[in-house]
Amino acid sequence: MREGRSLEETPTWSVATVTTVMVFVCLSVERSIYRFGKWLKKTKRKALYASLEKIKEELMLLGLISLLLGQWARWISQICVNSSLFNSRFFVCSEEDYGVMKRMLSTEGSHFSNETDIPPKGINNAAYHGCGEGREPFVSAEGLEQLHRFLFVLGFTHVLYSCLTVALSMSKIYSWRKWETQVMFVADGNAQATNRVMRRQSTFALHHASHPWNRNRVLIWMLCFVKQFRHSVRKSDYLALRLGFITNHKLPLSYNFHKYMVRSMEDEFYGIVGISWPLWSYAILCIFVNIHGLNIYFWLSFIPAILVMLVGTKLQHVVSLLALEIVEPQGPSIGAQVKPRDDLFWFGKPDILLRLLQFISFQNAFEVATFIWSLWGFKHHSCLMKNHAMIIVRLSCGVIVQFWCSYSIVPLNVIITQVSDQCNFFELFNASFE
Repeated sequence: MREGRSLEETPTWSVATVTTVMVFVCLSVERSIYRFGKWLKKTKRKALYASLEKIKEELMLLGLISLLLGQWARWISQICVNSSLFNSRFFVCSEEDYGVMKRMLSTEGSHFSNETDIPPKGINNAAYHGCGEGREPFVSAEGLEQLHRFLFVLGFTHVLYSCLTVALSMSKIYSWRKWETQVMFVADGNAQATNRVMRRQSTFALHHASHPWNRNRVLIWMLCFVKQFRHSVRKSDYLALRLGFITNHKLPLSYNFHKYMVRSMEDEFYGIVGISWPLWSYAILCIFVNIHGLNIYFWLSFIPAILVMLVGTKLQHVVSLLALEIVEPQGPSIGAQVKPRDDLFWFGKPDILLRLLQFISFQNAFEVATFIWSLWGFKHHSCLMKNHAMIIVRLSCGVIVQFWCSYSIVPLNVIITQVSDQCNFFELFNASFE
């Protein structure tokens, strides 16, 4: 196999050109991140700045992995093991797929000598490595290069999806600003403000507690499942939750609740970005079980849709319970107005929903990353790209779920979980007046 020219046989101008381009691109990215972080500090967006630091940590980790793979690839590819360890059961493609690929490549006049072709099982591969008869590299240099590409695409896609999630969620939350402006305009007239508050409370209760299924512990879940597809947050919902938050924290009616929602979204962004060790473990497990015949990536693409519907149903259930407490008071501390609290969530922990949303974003990014990687690193006749129907379903499901989650579920989660959170005075002051 031809190795190509070494640096001592390469013109200096070509080496200098490549080095200049790489240094310029890396410095441009680094300076852009630095200036953006400086602007976040200047505008006192501490949560977003912390999120940016988390993204930098993720990029640094990916860079370190890339560096190690680049330096250790030749050493790893020289580790030889017995060929009997390469059980065809753990191959991504079946022997039949390899046979089809061989025939197609023979028709095209190609050979299994390039980095994107996988030699079929049974062919003598001794010419492709130096391990000798009956032994093969633990991972070939070509395989390590493809793994290198996959990790790069996964990191880039996850950062892009995280930013897309926050951008769509922020656009939804900023659309609530007109409601905040309207309610603050009448906040000075106490009588008029009180009348409007009572009307909004009645409207909120009418929307979420008027259906007879709300009184049944089982049917209310079915009703909430359907309601999540109809709307995200109405004006009456926003104003009722706003009043409950203000009353619970003994704040004036003129408090800027919308600015607090914006700060809360920035805080949630910190929980969404970054690939934690459980997510890395999940990605490694997916790679391990991706063997031919299982179509594991196709079935995993439905998990985000199921989780989004589960989270959406739970959030609507919390809203319905708050509305029922207005209509049917259960005690001296409940009734007359919204009383948000943590014990309405699973195990009294609203953070569980945020962890699920983080996993949804990662799984959708993982689906797109595997597709881009397969399209980039393998030919169209590879078994990874042969079932077009499954690929279309996977990508369509992931994109639709991500947009729905970002524009509807995440903003609803922000307003409900943050309203239920017990904030200290310093947080409330900063959110409203900074």
